[in-house]
Amino acid sequence: MVPLSFGGQAFQATAEGALYWPARAALLVADLHLEKGSWYAARGQMLPPYDSLATLSALAALVERTAAREMWCLGDSFHDVGGCDRLPEQAQAMLRGLTSDLAWTWITGNHDPAILDRCGGEVADEVVVDGLVLRHEAAADETRPELSGHFHPKLRLRVRGRSVARRCYVATGKKLILPAFGALTGGLDVTHPAIRQAVGSGAQALVPVEDRLLRFPVAA
Repeated sequence: MVPLSFGGQAFQATAEGALYWPARAALLVADLHLEKGSWYAARGQMLPPYDSLATLSALAALVERTAAREMWCLGDSFHDVGGCDRLPEQAQAMLRGLTSDLAWTWITGNHDPAILDRCGGEVADEVVVDGLVLRHEAAADETRPELSGHFHPKLRLRVRGRSVARRCYVATGKKLILPAFGALTGGLDVTHPAIRQAVGSGAQALVPVEDRLLRFPVAA
C-alpha cells in the first residue's frame, strides 16, 4: 500500500484497487460486480463461475491485512438484482461473515439499486463521511471532495513496443475515481470522454507500484 492524500484525508492505495483509510480503519472499494459470470452464463456466454469467490477472497485478505473495521462499497457491488441469491454457498457464507464482522455500507449503483438481500450490511444511495462524498458515479457539478467508481478506469501505455493496461485511480483536486475491484470487470481507458466529462481538466491517472505512486497526466 502506498500513501495517497485526498480531500484533507490520508489514504493508502492498493494495487488491487482498494483504498485504506487509517483514520477510520476503513476500506473503500468500487464495482465488485459479484455474480457477473453467472449472469452471462444464463444468457449463453459461458464464463468460469469463480469470479465472486475470487473477488471476495481478495477482499477478505485485505480486511485481514489492514484490520479494517469499516467497509464502504461504492456501487455496482452485484452485477444484477439476483446477485446475492446466486452466490455459491461458500461465497455467500464468506460475504455474510464479512458484513457481520464489519460496519458495512453498500452504496447503490446503476447495476444494483433494487436488490433486497445484499447478504447483510446497510444500504445508502450516497453518504458524506468526514467531509467526503461517497457515491457510485461522479457528479460533474459536485464541488465537495468526492470518491466514486462506475467507470472502471484503466491506464494503457506502450512499454517496449507492447501495449500494457493497468487498473488505476483517476484524481483531480476534488474527485477521486476508484478502479473496479471485481475479478471480472474490464475497464475504460482514462482518456475516454465520459471520464474526462465527469472529472474535468487536470486529471491524473494514479498507479500504485510497490512503495510508490506513479502519476500520469490524463491527456485528451
